[in-house]
Amino acid sequence: MVEVSTPVRWLLRLIAVGYVFFLVAWPVSLVAVRTFEDGTDAFFGIFTDPHTVAALQLTLMVAVWAVVINLVFGVTISLLLVRYEFPGKRVLSALIDLPLSVSPVVVGLALLLVFSGRTGWFGPSIEDAGWKVIYDSPGMIMATCFVALPLIIREVVPVLSEIGDDQEQAARSLGANGRQTFLRITLPSIKWAVIYGVVLSLARSLGEFGAVKVVSGNITGRTQTATLIVEAKYQNFQQASAYSVAFLLAFISIACLIVVAFLRPKHEEA
Repeated sequence: MVEVSTPVRWLLRLIAVGYVFFLVAWPVSLVAVRTFEDGTDAFFGIFTDPHTVAALQLTLMVAVWAVVINLVFGVTISLLLVRYEFPGKRVLSALIDLPLSVSPVVVGLALLLVFSGRTGWFGPSIEDAGWKVIYDSPGMIMATCFVALPLIIREVVPVLSEIGDDQEQAARSLGANGRQTFLRITLPSIKWAVIYGVVLSLARSLGEFGAVKVVSGNITGRTQTATLIVEAKYQNFQQASAYSVAFLLAFISIACLIVVAFLRPKHEEA
């Protein structure tokens, strides 16, 4: 391990703090300042605007469904990657990181090509069955699931790898079935990784913009989420309302991270 002098350490800390401050903290704090620079009327006014309330409700619904779906499949895929060997394992692991490298707009366009009612591969069949995916909540949930998928998996996989499977094998040797082993041994061992992954997934889902904009149609009062209404209000010179909704989304995400950081036991932190 290379030792560095005290002045160098302080310089590196200053650079790191300055980088995070100017890239993250300062811009976010400016949103808060603009939100309340003329008082609190603009902020509380968003809760009386029917279009904004509908957008917030839709955003919450889409985010919750996306988190639940990603939680189930994320934990399952994590167990599959860590506990089992199978052909194509590395390909699956690489595909999980695909949402981190592909633009959300491309994701939305891809969903259009597959599920669009007129030109999509499965769209006509789905609409003939009485369902609607594109320009409705199912398509928005699918787009949000895609962009937030890696967050739970990449939190759970390292923890599963670290704890190993000795306790699970011991439980099975004592007669525990798969369900009992998971609920009593595996899940308690990975609970904080799961919780942190869920929080990150929720924050990402609340703030999704590009993919949702493509598949939703951005219909006011029907398929317009909170991030889309921020854009609409800002472009319509309703900056106070736009800042207020943006501040609310940022506040919820930051609050979730702070709560988890305080609740997480110190011996679990790494």
